[in-house]
Amino acid sequence: MDWEFQLLDWIQGLHTPFGDVLMPFLSKLGDFGFIWIVLAAVLLFIPKFRRLGFVVAAALLVDLLLCNVLMKPLVARTRPYDINTLIELLVEKPFDYSFPSGHTAAAFAAVSAMFFVKNRLWIPTGILAVLIAFSRMYLYVHYPTDILGGIVIGIVSGAVGAGIVQEIIKRRKAKESRGTGE
Repeated sequence: MDWEFQLLDWIQGLHTPFGDVLMPFLSKLGDFGFIWIVLAAVLLFIPKFRRLGFVVAAALLVDLLLCNVLMKPLVARTRPYDINTLIELLVEKPFDYSFPSGHTAAAFAAVSAMFFVKNRLWIPTGILAVLIAFSRMYLYVHYPTDILGGIVIGIVSGAVGAGIVQEIIKRRKAKESRGTGE
């Protein structure tokens, strides 16, 4: 864990007045998966992107279960600011455990869901996901391994979400073809 505090402390040296405004804003976008839930909802309302909306929503649901229901209580990792109490936080203290980063996991679940169904929207949203993940270290609320854990859980959630929706579509088509006698 020593290297993690060294990296977090190094990141603290990157603080600027602009960064101190931008990073809390970026982090806030990821609160409770807000930006990703809004994105999924918007996609669901656009007929051309409805399937993508279902894939993102499925990935976020898988992420919620893996990250917040299973991993956070199981690992129960203390936040870095609870150990290094000299840090002055720019945001309110999060109320849950540190590992894995829920902001990062939700972001990468949405982005990887888009990637796995080959939608190019994953590129700009991927940039936002990386910025949100970095903001969590900049704000001293997550260790680097929390971020890495969130990335892995997010990618797995995206793959599972995409797989679930593709399986549902496959079964629906098979059922429809049996119903029409083809």
